[in-house]
Amino acid sequence: MTDLPASSRIVIVGGGIVGCSTAYHLGKLGHEVLLIERDRLTSGSTWHAAGLVGQLRTNANITQLLGESVRLYETLEADTGLATGWKRNGGLRLACNPDRWTEVKRQAATARSFGLEMQLLTPKEAQELWPLMSVDDVVGAAFLPTDGQANPTDITQALAKGARMAGVAIREQVSVTSIEVEQGRVRAVVTDQGRVACETLVICAGLWSRELGKLAGVNIPLAPVKHQYVVTEPIEGVTRGLPTLRDPDRLTYYKEEVGGLVLGGYEPNPVAWDTPGGLPKDFAFSLLDGDWDHFGPTLELALGRVPALETAGIKQLINGPESFTPDGNFILGEAPEVRGVFVGCGFNAFGIAAGGGAGMALAEWVAKGEPPYDLWPVDIRRFGANHGDGNWVRTRTLEAYAKHYTMAWPSEEHDSGRPLRRSPLYDRLKAAGAVFGEKLGWERPNWFAGEGEERQDRYSFGRPSWFAAVGREHVACRERVALFDQSSFAKFLMVGRDAERALSWIAANDVTKPVGSLVYTQMLNSRGGIECDLTVARLAEHRFYIITGTGFATHDFDWIAKTIPTDCDAHLVDVTSSRAVLSLFGPRARDVLSALTEDDVSNDGFPFGTCRTITVAGAPVLALRVTYVGELGWELHVPAEFAVSVYEALMEAGRPHGVALAGYRAIETLRLEKGYRAWGAEIGPDHTPRMAGLGWATKLKSNIDFLGREALAAEAGRPLPRLLAGFTVDDPDVILLGRETILRDGRRVGWLASGGFGHTIGKPVGYGYVRDAGGVDAGYVMSGDYQLDVAGDLVPATPFLKPPYDPLMSRIK
Repeated sequence: MTDLPASSRIVIVGGGIVGCSTAYHLGKLGHEVLLIERDRLTSGSTWHAAGLVGQLRTNANITQLLGESVRLYETLEADTGLATGWKRNGGLRLACNPDRWTEVKRQAATARSFGLEMQLLTPKEAQELWPLMSVDDVVGAAFLPTDGQANPTDITQALAKGARMAGVAIREQVSVTSIEVEQGRVRAVVTDQGRVACETLVICAGLWSRELGKLAGVNIPLAPVKHQYVVTEPIEGVTRGLPTLRDPDRLTYYKEEVGGLVLGGYEPNPVAWDTPGGLPKDFAFSLLDGDWDHFGPTLELALGRVPALETAGIKQLINGPESFTPDGNFILGEAPEVRGVFVGCGFNAFGIAAGGGAGMALAEWVAKGEPPYDLWPVDIRRFGANHGDGNWVRTRTLEAYAKHYTMAWPSEEHDSGRPLRRSPLYDRLKAAGAVFGEKLGWERPNWFAGEGEERQDRYSFGRPSWFAAVGREHVACRERVALFDQSSFAKFLMVGRDAERALSWIAANDVTKPVGSLVYTQMLNSRGGIECDLTVARLAEHRFYIITGTGFATHDFDWIAKTIPTDCDAHLVDVTSSRAVLSLFGPRARDVLSALTEDDVSNDGFPFGTCRTITVAGAPVLALRVTYVGELGWELHVPAEFAVSVYEALMEAGRPHGVALAGYRAIETLRLEKGYRAWGAEIGPDHTPRMAGLGWATKLKSNIDFLGREALAAEAGRPLPRLLAGFTVDDPDVILLGRETILRDGRRVGWLASGGFGHTIGKPVGYGYVRDAGGVDAGYVMSGDYQLDVAGDLVPATPFLKPPYDPLMSRIK
């Protein structure tokens, strides 16, 4: 029997690199921690990982997190006395066609934005770093000197020793049999060696995390996929300092190992590890049978790059299952279903690269109740109802795996598992030429193809195939009237005797308005950062209707629900599926709506920032006078059973006014021109309203207390470290996508959070934070001379703080 304590404040399940890293960091923070492992440390998938450590991702904070891994691995051996196999030998990435070279150049600009000095190389310079490869087809390469590689087993054992040194208890050969949950909180972990009461459970069980999550009523969307690589005998010319090499056009990667090479890849036809009856409990230091037929095409691609492989001896073909996720990002954070259950898993075969930083972030999340910085791309709350089905998760995960090394096109959509969630208007919009995208399982019209236009996305780093169509929709909204199906909006009701008091505490803006009021507000964390960005409609004294973005449904519901004060009689209910949303925007919107209702929709009768139920074409409709495109209009929230009738009536009434159907890509171009912010792009938990130019949307000047108020009050007396600014480029052919470096007077000061084209102003437009440790204000922003690094080209840019498109008030009344 293993000597288990009767209780531990924190229990971690899983002794791989992420579990041991989390234990290491929690121990350093002084917490009582018990780590249990069903077999031995590193069993499962850690021990057979390839061990490449790359840092660059498309998000600055995830790049920072991976940089934390590198910083930890550089000192871990000295800290613990155990070897880790860490080598900072750099990472090389090849480009073998013009599109890939554009992608790599954009990646290099992103790296520099994020503080990583990625060097662009000629084929000859790349070959000098990696002499064994043929470069006949190479267009260029990028080299990141601070990347490296590690021995997965050694580095995990070092983390475990460091955890023990900090007081963490580690018990091996202990299996979890059940998890006790009471009143929505975890209470204990029951094992084959006894029960352990706990306040917090951290699931870091790799492939087995999904099954463990189910024991607590938590959904963890991941799937095990077979991943193969070969280990060769020593090859002449392979030196210990050889950089890691990624060759995405040949779907392969390489690293040095004991004078030979590890060669692996991401094949376009991945194979799930299907195990009827669940994953085997005794699969610890086992491998699957090597599948040479499946690996053969990968090896053929590699032979064209490294001719020496033709005569190299093969030590072993490793076929080890790894946990992959539906979007290719790993999973961190507190599960929304059960308080006190945290998750760290689904690392998509880069668990060694992420392990050090992910453990740090997860430890701080557990200890402080929030992550050290915005980690939305890997937050478990990015998933939703469509991720509950294992078959759907597996199907989408296999697509994500297959795209691991394919071109990361701007605005690229997934194809698998579709259609799943459809608005009542789906078939009619499809017949009208809609080209759909997908978010959280919802089919959403991105754009509408006209007569003779191909109804399909053709991706490009230049102007994409939908550019002209989106331009038409944009102009229709600016000059006439456009109809958008936004039924996928997440919609909640806050009800109860204390609904106003609860919402007043959670919302940064003043929601204590009369019935019929509409309030745009943020919801802040204790640091004053923006956790939610949404609209609140007061329907009755004790009834509020909350509308937020499709992708934030799980996140925002969780944030609001867990932040309701415990002494409040207030309850949150998800009503998303009950109503379709038809958004009618444009100068002729009132003409269309007034033709279908007897209600007064004049500016005096229905002012901006108000809402009420009206009758539209025979249907009871909650109409919200609001806009996200900068034009006159209403969001019409329609009971689902009336949606088709209202849609048909709006299209008929709109015909004399030139109504056009429009999609989400037009919404994006319209909102960029008008300067409306988007959560997850320009705003998020690391940015306060004042930094984002949204200080006007807070009630700081009132005497009403709210979450984040203290942080905002303290900030008011200090210079801002960054300020959101917009930028336009005069050359209409420049493509802004986001992550382009911002240079002020020749010095890097930030990067674009978003970018696009303003079809009204006829210019590219983007937004990003201008940073300076000495403080940033409007004068500082507007006084500089700016350039944007677009794939290595420095493009002159003009800053602005007021939106480049701002219609006369008479136009939107």
